[in-house]
Amino acid sequence: MFKYLRKAHYHETDQMGLIHHSNYVKWMEEARIAFMDELGLSYRSLEESGIASPVTGINVEYKKPVRFDDEIEIRVSVGRYTGVKLEVKYFIYNVTSGELAAEAISSHCFIKDGRIISLKRDKPELDEMIRKSMEGQE
Repeated sequence: MFKYLRKAHYHETDQMGLIHHSNYVKWMEEARIAFMDELGLSYRSLEESGIASPVTGINVEYKKPVRFDDEIEIRVSVGRYTGVKLEVKYFIYNVTSGELAAEAISSHCFIKDGRIISLKRDKPELDEMIRKSMEGQE
């Protein structure tokens, strides 16, 4: 499981002094891109090869609040992967309070030239990298 660390910024808070719910999705994006880099799947190189991986769905369950200057750890892993569809799981921990702040899943597909593709068929080396990241997961 990949771990991404960051601090909650003041500009991310809402009128109640809590991190606004929309920022969790931005944090997920940051963590997912860093996770892909760690796997050797640089999103930049993916796009340079003509492949994009748009978000097709997001589900976030908020558990506990995060406040300005709290340290956040986002644990990222592949949930499900078919070669065509990818689900990424996120566990967002507030390190400062020691609590689980949110659980989330983002769903993605892979497209090239406006059409959905199978990485297994079109980019087997990338398919293999994703599958290897899943080894040893529960």
